[in-house]
Amino acid sequence: MGKQHWRPGNMLYPVPAVMVSCQRKGEKPNIITAAWCGTTVSDPAMVYVSVRPERYSYDIIKETGEYVINLVNKDLVFAADFCGVRSGRDVDKFDEMKLTPLPSQKISAPGIEESPVNLECKVKKILPLGTHHMFLAEIVNVTVDDKYMDEKGKFHLNSSGLVAYSHGEYFELGKKLGKFGYSVQKKKKGITGKKHGKK
Repeated sequence: MGKQHWRPGNMLYPVPAVMVSCQRKGEKPNIITAAWCGTTVSDPAMVYVSVRPERYSYDIIKETGEYVINLVNKDLVFAADFCGVRSGRDVDKFDEMKLTPLPSQKISAPGIEESPVNLECKVKKILPLGTHHMFLAEIVNVTVDDKYMDEKGKFHLNSSGLVAYSHGEYFELGKKLGKFGYSVQKKKKGITGKKHGKK
């Protein structure tokens, strides 16, 4: 077997599929689905979403300087796909997908109540980078769905059926393979060599 060399392209997969909500004052809120998004720094907590200038949501986010990143789970994947292929110029996506605008705490744009996590964001910088412009933003508030909280106050986000986007397809996150730092974690006492396939 060998390797093939292709021209440069966006092949960094999987990536999160998120629904980004925004709203101009006096207008109905809108949703754009984005996969070109991610974390940039942890302190202050900052994220980005990249949007084509011709998209309906682009001018809304640029003018208001606000947006909400709403995480997508398996229950929202159909709505996420719809919001990615239909324009807010033509359809009220909240109404069409029977989604509920969730009032934000620190910004004017609403989140999506059905989402397990809502990240309220204030734009700090807009970077024109080619086909897309990057909206670099600070997270100013986080809202989580308490149905994923246990009695000890632990948030079980990975039990919510989170969705990833990979090469044109949506996937629900599956089997846990490890946790951060497990490769260097000290082995617990009582683990025998036989368990690891040794005689």
